[in-house]
Amino acid sequence: MRVRHLAHTESVTSLILPAGAVNLVAMSAYVSAFELFSIGVGPSSSHTVGPMRAAHDFVVRLRESGVLPRVGRVTCTLYGSLGATGIGHGTPDAVVAGLQGLAPETVDPDAVRSAWSGWPDGRALELGGTHAVPFERGDVVFAPRTRLPGHPNAMTLEAWTSPDVGPARALSASGVRETGSTAVMEPVAGTDAGLLVRETYYSVGGGFIRRDGEPAQVRAHAFPLEYSSAEQLLSLCDERGISIAEAARINEEALRPDEEIAEGLDAIWDAMAACVETGLQSAGVLPGVLGVKRRAASIREQLEAAEADGRRELPGEWLGAFALAVNEENAAGGRVVTAPTNGAAGILPAVAMYWWRFLADSGLGAGNAVTPYGELVGSALLGYHGHAATTEEAAGWDDERVAEANRRRGIRRFLLTATALGSLFKANASISGAEGGCQAEVGSACAMAAGGLTAVMGGTNRQIENAAEIAMEHHLGLTCDPVGGLVQIPCIERNAIAASTAVTAARLALRGDGSHYVSLDAVVETMRQTGIDMSHKYKETSEGGLAVNVIEC
Repeated sequence: MRVRHLAHTESVTSLILPAGAVNLVAMSAYVSAFELFSIGVGPSSSHTVGPMRAAHDFVVRLRESGVLPRVGRVTCTLYGSLGATGIGHGTPDAVVAGLQGLAPETVDPDAVRSAWSGWPDGRALELGGTHAVPFERGDVVFAPRTRLPGHPNAMTLEAWTSPDVGPARALSASGVRETGSTAVMEPVAGTDAGLLVRETYYSVGGGFIRRDGEPAQVRAHAFPLEYSSAEQLLSLCDERGISIAEAARINEEALRPDEEIAEGLDAIWDAMAACVETGLQSAGVLPGVLGVKRRAASIREQLEAAEADGRRELPGEWLGAFALAVNEENAAGGRVVTAPTNGAAGILPAVAMYWWRFLADSGLGAGNAVTPYGELVGSALLGYHGHAATTEEAAGWDDERVAEANRRRGIRRFLLTATALGSLFKANASISGAEGGCQAEVGSACAMAAGGLTAVMGGTNRQIENAAEIAMEHHLGLTCDPVGGLVQIPCIERNAIAASTAVTAARLALRGDGSHYVSLDAVVETMRQTGIDMSHKYKETSEGGLAVNVIEC
């Protein structure tokens, strides 16, 4: 029988990337801030957020093609890294949540945490929340030893006419990091009789997904400022006398009005800040057999006690606490912002909060904290064009309101700068741990944070590029080897260390004039080549490194 593959529909999320997508207008690395920084749930952008989006997209396609009423069963096979560490990353839970019509941006994290692992026998699954089909945990199967050519993170979803048809199964736990779960299943040879639709998706990092076989398309939007390298980005900024943040803002204006840009960036920051605060207040033990104790709340208490005793503030220690707080929340499956991945989600919020709390008002008077491009930063009142408060508007504001407005404008600049830089890593190398190791996740995030901090501290574009290069250079070769397949060890501490590295890189760059020997483009290409050369054992499979040398108990 002929298996259907459903056509692309415009109604599905913009984070779906067509395979072999072609931009017939001009090739550009730029990715919108609202795609690179997406609000979702933990613990993984590639293993949780991406699979949830894929399952959600699959059901949307079933409905829009008219096939949904005929579906009597759905199955999902997780390949490669998704199969190897999916249980520890909550992948099957995310798949079930997505099939139910839940989206990572809006779902209650509690609705995802046990969507598959706690599924009761005999309960019907409502596809898209409307069409009930029989479902059991065995309908999500694991094939960790099978790697599809499109990407290490691959999954196939199938819709069947009846619960009595579909792939046969045999119990097997071969190659799967079980992390305390019961035995899982791998598919064995079966028949396609009764198969309605089969779709394969790749979770390519950062919550982005790509559907196999998607026809080449022209990109929906052509950005005004096209660039495909850091060198091109610097050149176009030089030609126009603008900052990297302003270049990103101009590109964002091709997608949405200026006011929506500001509101959207503020929403991203509010979600980041809320995650920091929640993590700082939450104690206890993280999910999983490792029994990892949360530390951010304890560190917060110690630092607050030290400050209450009249001792000086300890910004560097707070920086580490901010990062731990976010990644502990992520490991617990809480609400986080992909930045640019969940495994590296603590670095940018930690560095941004460090600037917000300790540097934004560090003696800079309104009107004299000016970048080389005429933009006011620090405690200065004005932000980028279109969001500047006039003297009259600010006349009645108290100091606290002025400080809040100043900081928010700085955060917008921080995020826009990080977006322009992160786009280069995504386009020219990878932000997927399963594709490039942890250098692709934590290294990219560290470089983005270093560049963002340099920008809000008044650095030139070349100092920003230098800071990003320093940060990435010293993460080259970093492996992704999560113990027990959980985003906990070494991931949580690694974010704290990388946040500190980002601050150091920014400080080094700001003490120079922006000239340096190794370019950011050279480091991005080196990261790409290193990822290709790296054994798959060190790319989010938990088959090498710490994952096989640390006892999971």
